[in-house]
Amino acid sequence: MAKVFDRVKETSSTTGTGDVTLAGAEAGFDAFGDRLTIGDQTFYTIEDNLGAFEIGLGTYSALNTLTRTEVYSSTNSDGLVDFAFGSKRVFITYPAERSVTDQQAVAFAIALGG
Repeated sequence: MAKVFDRVKETSSTTGTGDVTLAGAEAGFDAFGDRLTIGDQTFYTIEDNLGAFEIGLGTYSALNTLTRTEVYSSTNSDGLVDFAFGSKRVFITYPAERSVTDQQAVAFAIALGG
């Protein structure tokens, strides 16, 4: 199960489509390692200064490393983004695709006979 925390955001200069090396928390935020232990899964967003983004499920696979496990949406037709040189922001998020609305919860309760 993916873990979600508020106010976890780091920078990264990782390029390409591989694992993301986290370079430290932005001021006022926690680092991934402050909240996660190695092997934990979390929902993430990566965005660069050019408008490219990726939202997905990742694994905190090693110290300061986020492995991009599954992409839910992105500027690359919902696939892995091949990030170019430059600074990125990487943060824990709760993707809309994985959220449950009040209407969905009510429909589920009714289906269960509640």
